[in-house]
Amino acid sequence: MSLPLETAFFSAAAPLYWLGALTAAWLSLRAGSLLATGFRVWVLGNGQQVGPQLGKWAVVTGATDGIGKAYAEELARRGMCVALISRSQEKLDQVSNEIREKFQVDTKTITVDFGQGVGIYQTIEKGLAGLEIGVLVNNVGISYSYPEYFLDVPDLDNMISNMISINVTSVCQMTRLVLPGMVERSKGAILNISSASGMYPVPLLTLYSSTKAFVDFFSRAMHAEYKSRGIIVQSVLPFFVATKLSKIRRPTLDKPSPEAYVKAALSTVGLQVQTNGYLPHALMGWVTTSLMPLQMVMNYSMKMNKGLRARYLKKQKAQ
Repeated sequence: MSLPLETAFFSAAAPLYWLGALTAAWLSLRAGSLLATGFRVWVLGNGQQVGPQLGKWAVVTGATDGIGKAYAEELARRGMCVALISRSQEKLDQVSNEIREKFQVDTKTITVDFGQGVGIYQTIEKGLAGLEIGVLVNNVGISYSYPEYFLDVPDLDNMISNMISINVTSVCQMTRLVLPGMVERSKGAILNISSASGMYPVPLLTLYSSTKAFVDFFSRAMHAEYKSRGIIVQSVLPFFVATKLSKIRRPTLDKPSPEAYVKAALSTVGLQVQTNGYLPHALMGWVTTSLMPLQMVMNYSMKMNKGLRARYLKKQKAQ
């Protein structure tokens, strides 16, 4: 190689060398930061930031089944009195009695249908009047019966209204009711149950995915607004949990029981503003948001949901 060519080669190679070195250093720092965060959350986290020290009462919406019921029971186990809000008085009475007898704490029930419009919040406000509320769990939510193209969703007009009322409006309105008391006492935690479907667009669950993305954005913005006033607002984004809503009956490692999920999720409060709540779910979230391109995730979701849709429709046709 002639001297001019050597000089040109090394002149061109030097910037690439430093670019590679800086990229390797950044990736190393990023990996180290993720490992340190994971150790702090999943090893050192103990969930002791949530309990009666925030206030005497916890309020849980959608409290008679699944994740909501598990939150109510775990908060009661920690010594908090629990106000349960759902639409079935029979189920509310059953869960209320179970919690009161098992954990020896006071309970209160409020019966409303979150799909019935903003008028219900006057009933809720009256029911919560005078309570020192330390924790609010905005859990109530609905999803599709099965994955479907937007225009083919059964009873689409009502589905749009109900899903926004239940998944979106409830989070805003319940926060409006409970937050002033927390701000006055400079402490409290609002735990908003979003979904992994809110981390990226999910075709054939478009409306549901979009409402859960709202819950995630709302939660993180609210935390930024009120963290200086002693309030924790957390976005909880589970993947599949073995609940009635997910139609999964048997828990597995990656599809835990509601009780296992909630116990893990409460350990992240105060450590993560946005959490998948459970270590296997956190790993899944990292893979799908950090390693996989968005289009790949969307294509996979589309393929999976088309398969679920086809099986559902085939089963319905056979009946």
